[in-house]
Amino acid sequence: MPTALLHPSDQGTSAGPAAAPRRRTRALALAEARWAAAATVAFLVALPLQLAGTPSWLWGALYAVAYVAGGWEPALAGLRALREKTLDVDLLMIVAALGAASIGQVMDGALLIVIFATSGALEALATARTADSVRSLLDLAPTTATRVACGGGEESVDTAELKVGDVILVRPGERVGADGEVLEGASDVDQATITGEPMPVAKEAGSEVFAGTLNGAGALRVRVGRDASESVIARIVAMVEEASETKAPTQLFIEKVEQRYSLGMVVATLAVFAVPLAFGDDLTGSLLRAMTFMIVASPCAVVLSTMPPLLSAIANAGRHGVLVKSAVVMERLGQVDAVAVDKTGTLTEGTPQVTAVHALPGSGLTDDTLLALAAAAEHRSEHPLARAVVRAARARGLHVPSVTDFASEPGVGVSATVGGVAVRVGAPARLLTAPPSGVPQDAASTEVLARSRQLSEEGGHTTVLVLRDGVPAGVIGIADRLRADAATTVTALESLTGTAPMLLTGDNARAAARLAAEVGIDDVRAGLLPQDKVAAVREAAEAGRKVLVIGDGVNDAPALAAAHTGIAMGRAGSDLALETADAVIVRDELATVPRVIALSRRARGLVVQNLVIAGTFIAVLVTWDLAGTLPLPLGVLGHEGSTVIVGLNGLRLLREGAWRDAGE
Repeated sequence: MPTALLHPSDQGTSAGPAAAPRRRTRALALAEARWAAAATVAFLVALPLQLAGTPSWLWGALYAVAYVAGGWEPALAGLRALREKTLDVDLLMIVAALGAASIGQVMDGALLIVIFATSGALEALATARTADSVRSLLDLAPTTATRVACGGGEESVDTAELKVGDVILVRPGERVGADGEVLEGASDVDQATITGEPMPVAKEAGSEVFAGTLNGAGALRVRVGRDASESVIARIVAMVEEASETKAPTQLFIEKVEQRYSLGMVVATLAVFAVPLAFGDDLTGSLLRAMTFMIVASPCAVVLSTMPPLLSAIANAGRHGVLVKSAVVMERLGQVDAVAVDKTGTLTEGTPQVTAVHALPGSGLTDDTLLALAAAAEHRSEHPLARAVVRAARARGLHVPSVTDFASEPGVGVSATVGGVAVRVGAPARLLTAPPSGVPQDAASTEVLARSRQLSEEGGHTTVLVLRDGVPAGVIGIADRLRADAATTVTALESLTGTAPMLLTGDNARAAARLAAEVGIDDVRAGLLPQDKVAAVREAAEAGRKVLVIGDGVNDAPALAAAHTGIAMGRAGSDLALETADAVIVRDELATVPRVIALSRRARGLVVQNLVIAGTFIAVLVTWDLAGTLPLPLGVLGHEGSTVIVGLNGLRLLREGAWRDAGE
């Protein structure tokens, strides 16, 4: 079990994925966000001034600022769309807002403008942040590599200049500069960014390595197998961008009929004005009737039918540690009928943990003294398995003695002198010497191998052997521990969708099958690279399923982007996964996933209720205006009343009981 001898800060290279510089667009760097902020501030200042009875010129001027700041961009976009012979709901909202202002309902129109401006700013910010994360992913791959010349000399070159067949030197602690095959050397490589495997993978001559993965303590000579543009990490970037661009634009329910509604309302308003005028009605009466029609038929209540339930559900989910990025996402969550879940960091905690300690009979050690001895030898190591051993010893409150003569041997393990005793810790297969042909294995070695095989087969453990003065003293089992709520979450997701989730993982088949059996998953797909996960998601989508993907790593990002909806685990999730996903489980509580799906379905139900209410009000008021004489104040009252009713109905999902009911 090799380990880095140098502290990460002394190695001159990145020690992990988190070290990559992060490019993150600030909200106010976007013009949409600045204009929306200006409109919101103006509205929030004007409203209390109006309610306090101050002169109308004062709050009126502030409302005008809100109209201009929040409305000029959608108005311009709407006019451009009009030039292309299409009519979008944004322009209709601007017209409705101006119509409301023209009859004295200035505050209502300003509120509508602020809602639309804020929605546009949030969409622009989400798009920019996703682009930031895709670009930042390329920082995981080093920009330079050490190329070995034919005569044995070394030169530093840009990784983009590497060609297939070149040989590069990867020193301890460096990131691999290109996809390729190991020619010489032995080391453990952390390739979680590519495969999601929780444990570093032993590499030796003939092993495949990937650009951007982190080398351990050994030096490797690697023959480049792919151009930089064809590396696995470059293909991840391409897949995320492709999935984000080709994913069909998603709209809220009401936006799907915006063209017909918008055109119908404009044509009807003109008809309500022109037809009575053509039959001899006076200009003032025709204009008043048309204005009343436009107000009562305007889609304000219809828009609010959709937004309050979804926004209330977003706020409620946020209080419970689930960040849903938009109302569109909240609507889509309720549509999912299939789930694909990652293993490492999603169903499991994502970090190696000591789960078994066995001191051999006759060693004179207890389990605790064996663990303390191993922790002492591993204390100076930066290897993930070594840190797991040290954490376990500290968690048990064990005294970890000081050591001398610490050394690390790449591909084998560590050694140290503890209290005058030579201690070695590493993989059993590397530390145990095979006996000569015909000579039976000694009893201690036989038991070690039996214990290791048992731990591997029954629990999927990585086994660590402890030698004391060259004699086996015991074995320690290390594994990525299952989350406490994993099994109940899988059961709940199966109940909601009607089918059990499928497990998509880059880990080995044995570990995947063991974990799947524990949580109740039958469809297990192991050893997958990122493109394989995308293929599995698209296969389900082509079969008519709306797939929810739950993951946390860089290797999950393409699948998160390709899915109908993607959810990322927030605590240890990579930047790319967090930005690509549609929702983030901030507190890493997996059990919140089925709850937020159920909450989304309740929100969708309230949207339907609200649309019925809003549609009924509009139908009654429009019929009254066309068949009789609807007084303008009464029309405004009915219109505003329907808006208030649907708004309050949607706010029901803000209650704590709504989240509690979603779990039942």
